[in-house]
Amino acid sequence: MKVRTAAAKLLADLLRDRGSLASLLSDYQGRIPERDGPLLQELSYGTSRWYPRLNAYLGVLLDKPLKTKDSDVQALLLLGLYQLLFTRIPDHAAIGATVESARELKKPWAKGLINGVLRRFQREKESLEAQLADDPEFASAHPEWLLARLKKHWPEQYEAIIEANNAHPPLTMRINPAHQQPEEYLATLHEHGIQARPTPFSSVGFTIETPCDVTTLPLFEAGGVSVQDEAAQLSARLLELAPGQRVLDACAAPGGKTGHILETEPGLKQVIALDSEARRLDRVRENLARLGLSADVVCGDGTRPSDWWDGEPFDRILLDAPCSATGILRRQPDIKLLRSAADIERLSELQGRLLDALWSTLAPGGVLVYATCSVLPEENTQVVEAFLQREASARNDTLDADWGLPQPCGRQLLPQLGGHDGFYYARLRKIGKKNPDN
Repeated sequence: MKVRTAAAKLLADLLRDRGSLASLLSDYQGRIPERDGPLLQELSYGTSRWYPRLNAYLGVLLDKPLKTKDSDVQALLLLGLYQLLFTRIPDHAAIGATVESARELKKPWAKGLINGVLRRFQREKESLEAQLADDPEFASAHPEWLLARLKKHWPEQYEAIIEANNAHPPLTMRINPAHQQPEEYLATLHEHGIQARPTPFSSVGFTIETPCDVTTLPLFEAGGVSVQDEAAQLSARLLELAPGQRVLDACAAPGGKTGHILETEPGLKQVIALDSEARRLDRVRENLARLGLSADVVCGDGTRPSDWWDGEPFDRILLDAPCSATGILRRQPDIKLLRSAADIERLSELQGRLLDALWSTLAPGGVLVYATCSVLPEENTQVVEAFLQREASARNDTLDADWGLPQPCGRQLLPQLGGHDGFYYARLRKIGKKNPDN
């Protein structure tokens, strides 16, 4: 299969809500020559990142919308526009290869349509931009429902959020000090000709100036360094880990935070990495194996502890709850296609149920850290505030930190250009004394 055909099929699957970009990319990379893998990733991620703008162009360029069964043709048109706008591929090559992909999709009738639309775009680009200038989705490359919420909740920051969301994400790593101290590792990287800078809020984080193949980095294969955004690195410190504790990492896949918990406190009694999707737990096992660490990996639903919990309370719980992922749009740009306003209410309800259920497994005196990679208060402080209203044994910790913005409960990190992702944290304590027999 040719790379643009694979990209069109992948994007058509996204448009039909048949999977996520990450899972589909893994599948389609196996169907093309290995040398075309980077281009497939560039085309699929880039077109998803700019989808609202590209689709606005199509709304003007097409005389009438394409039928649902022709979403692959729509995908080819989007891919063509992306190449003309955002890549260094010569225009004639981008158009020619995209047009020819219609034949491989068994839709030769679409060749003339694709060629005509892309050629017209070349001729009329400036007038089309002027025509669409007042369209908020076109201007921001964000779906209108999300843009409205960003303006509502972050009136002073939403423009910076949009800029960060539309940029390529930085490559941020975590060093395990048991292998090498952060300042020593940065010096090691410099000796290898790799420029990196420490992260401002995580003492074990660093950002590599020019993205590279992480498997070639010193200590990577030995488990000394891991890919993890700075915002996500803050969770282990917030847990206040100590030797002898029993820890639950709920919604743990792919295991980055599980590994960080074990690196932060090697003397823990037990760590359970829980996730409801068995296939995603394979990633947890792979990551722990590379790090040379061990945890009890459990497949189970956090809303139903009776199915997997042995009854022994946890001293610490990290609940990185399923969310809209609106804080990591630059890493998961397909969210712009897949999410809708209706999803936020559904997700906040699930987040509340997870808090209620997992709280019952926390020991008196224990700590639960609630986290999301969302920037929407409906999934963050409002969820925690509602939980505190209905749970008498829960107390909110005021987080005294130099990162993020204070909220009624917890703190909110907003995505930073070249810096950390958008993330939310709240820390809750369970009042009461721990049974001395436990």
